Amino acid sequence: MKLSQLLASRSDLVRQATLANAAFAYTTFAAMDQRIQRGGLHGPVRFLGIDPAAERYTPQLVALAGSQAVLDEHFDEADLVKWSDALAYVSEEGTTEFEFRLEELMGRFSPALEDTLRRAGVQLDSAGLGNTEPNLR
Repeated sequence: MKLSQLLASRSDLVRQATLANAAFAYTTFAAMDQRIQRGGLHGPVRFLGIDPAAERYTPQLVALAGSQAVLDEHFDEADLVKWSDALAYVSEEGTTEFEFRLEELMGRFSPALEDTLRRAGVQLDSAGLGNTEPNLR
């Protein structure tokens, strides 16, 4: 491939990357929401994303009410890394701390993602919600 061909396809590649990131964030939130619903989890939490300036190299999900042990049973470090990536995508640059109620996760973070995907003609289905490889048609 020539450099000129790569540059000519740049806008399409950027669009595809944006849609892929939106799909990843949406399916991550949807999968976490399913686990929250199945586990009967609720209440306020603080999500602390990776922040080397704060010497925090792994994300943390902190129960502000209820049992921390219950959260730890439902979400492992790999889950929190995916969650951190999704939150970083939908937040303002530099934001690494979030407070929300678990039961409000989808309502708070997914509407703009869903709108972006639908406007691009993506049909949302539930087949890809159990993993990070969404099955979007």
